[in-house]
Amino acid sequence: MMDTDEAIETLPDSLPVVPELSQLMVQLLKGVLYREDDERLWASLLRLQARVREQAAVLLLDLVLDEAEGHAFLKSRPEADEAAGAPRLPRLVARRQLSYPVSLMLALLRKRMAESDAGGGDTRLVLSRDEIAELVRVFLPDGTNEARLVDQVDATISKVVDLGFLRRLKPATGSTDRGHVEVRRILKAFVDAQWLAEFDARLEVYRTALATASGAGQGGTARREPSDE
Repeated sequence: MMDTDEAIETLPDSLPVVPELSQLMVQLLKGVLYREDDERLWASLLRLQARVREQAAVLLLDLVLDEAEGHAFLKSRPEADEAAGAPRLPRLVARRQLSYPVSLMLALLRKRMAESDAGGGDTRLVLSRDEIAELVRVFLPDGTNEARLVDQVDATISKVVDLGFLRRLKPATGSTDRGHVEVRRILKAFVDAQWLAEFDARLEVYRTALATASGAGQGGTARREPSDE
C-alpha cells in the first residue's frame, strides 16, 4: 500500500496552488489589492487570474484587474435577473451611500489627478490638507467659518481614507506640517471619464446642496455607487 507521504510526492507539479488562490480570494473580498502593498500576492494574481475569475463568477462577481495602474478589485455583476422576479441574492460587495462632502472631494481629487497626468509629471499625486481645503473652499457657501472648514475637511479626508482613495503619509521627522495624503490611482476606476466630463454640472449641484444644507444646519446625502461603473 502506498504511503501517504509517497502519494503527496507523486502529485503533478502542474496542479494549482490552492493556498495562494484562497489567499487571493480572501484579500479581494476584503477590498482592493495593490501591487505596491504585496508584490508576491500580486504576482500570484497575475499567474492565477483565470482561476480567480472562475471563483469570482461563482459568487456573481467580476475581477477588475489593471496591470498598468497596479490594482485589482471585485465588482458586483448587474442584477439582470432581478427584473424577471428572481429572488434577490445578498451582495458580497456592498454599495456605499456617499455624503455630498465626500462626493465633492472625490470629484475634485479626480479632476486634480487628471490635471497632474496631463502635465506629464510624477504619477503619484500628493497633497497637503491645506491644498485640499483650498480645492473645497471654492464650492462652499460664502462666509463659511474657517474652523468649520478645517473640521469638515479633516472629517471628509478621514472618510475618503476609509474608502481607500487616499492614503496618509507619515510626516518627516521634526516636521510641523499638518500632514500629507497620497491620492490613490484606483480613484480613476471609480470616477470614470463620463462622470468627470459632467464635472462642472455636478459640482454646481453639490454647491447648491451644500449651501442649502449649511443654511438648514444639517448635511445631505448623495448616492454614488462606484461598484456599478
